[in-house]
Amino acid sequence: MNRNDGMNYAPKGFDNKVVEAGEFRFAAIGLDHGHIYGMCNGLTEAGAELVAVYDPDPSKVEGFLKAFPEVKVAASEDEIYEDDTINLVACASIPVDRYQVGLRALEHGKHFFADKPAFTTLDQVKEARKKVEETGLKWGIYYSERLHVESAIFAGQLIDEGAIGRVIQVIGTGPHRANAPSRPDWFFDPEQYGGILCDIGSHQIEQFLHFAGAKDAQVLHSKVANYNYKEYPKFEDYGDATLVADNGATFYFRVDWFTPDGLGTWGDGRTIILGTEGYIEIRKYIDIARDPNGDHLYLVNQEGEKHFECSGKVGCPYFGEFILDCLHGTENAMTQEHAFRAAELCIEAQNMAINVEPAVSEG
Repeated sequence: MNRNDGMNYAPKGFDNKVVEAGEFRFAAIGLDHGHIYGMCNGLTEAGAELVAVYDPDPSKVEGFLKAFPEVKVAASEDEIYEDDTINLVACASIPVDRYQVGLRALEHGKHFFADKPAFTTLDQVKEARKKVEETGLKWGIYYSERLHVESAIFAGQLIDEGAIGRVIQVIGTGPHRANAPSRPDWFFDPEQYGGILCDIGSHQIEQFLHFAGAKDAQVLHSKVANYNYKEYPKFEDYGDATLVADNGATFYFRVDWFTPDGLGTWGDGRTIILGTEGYIEIRKYIDIARDPNGDHLYLVNQEGEKHFECSGKVGCPYFGEFILDCLHGTENAMTQEHAFRAAELCIEAQNMAINVEPAVSEG
């Protein structure tokens, strides 16, 4: 796992098998983003069997086989779609293309697990909703900054237990290190990746809905900018937004590509959750100048001040729950409506965003 490169950050080590060998088989299509490694780690650690991979770029496949050497290389996407023994397709292709892989997977009777952002337009979400309704299959989305972060999972458990009362406000920060020279061309084109609020903002909005216990929200204000990457005129290196949920909870988040080289990891992601009887702060990937490791949670409530080191102690139950949901038609990991509505809201925020430097960003 590369702590300095968010594109290839792939947590592992959470073995919690919910199925026996061969009971749930899956394949990977599209290796454009390194999140595919985290997605596959999570599923295999929950007992799923990774049996095939396809990408048109042989070098990406070669790199994938170093991590998963037992996987068969498919000659085409069709070879995977037409294999009736495969239950699910996982995909981290270029964001604009992910929904097409999902549509084909469901058409061939397979569940789908997409990296975020799963969609770049509202029309894509509409098509996916229709396909899920037609087939009854799952369209999971890898909102990794909650689902694959133990401190974030523990925060949700504390909230469910009433540790801070009713959640009334959330603040999220999602800074990332750009590593611009190593990025592919599509990374700088909002038509390909959806824009900063659609892309890394999707993590933030999904967390807000979850922590606030909300089913829906409204985007009140959003803005984007290109402050520092003038050689990529369409790129957005900064974005923020304000939302209010259907239950009255409010939210502000900021995402950016300004992690300095001196930080010991790819981004100092944090979340602050205010409740009527206390608050929680999550320091996901590092506790700066104190502990280079992540997964720290701070809780302050009527009982006092507490610090929890969550790494290796909480686990990541989403993957096992998602597998069982696929097998049994349940919705314990995440409801389909939650996954889709979070995706829609980040696109809505992107679409209505004010360009702080309108001469730089088109929109």
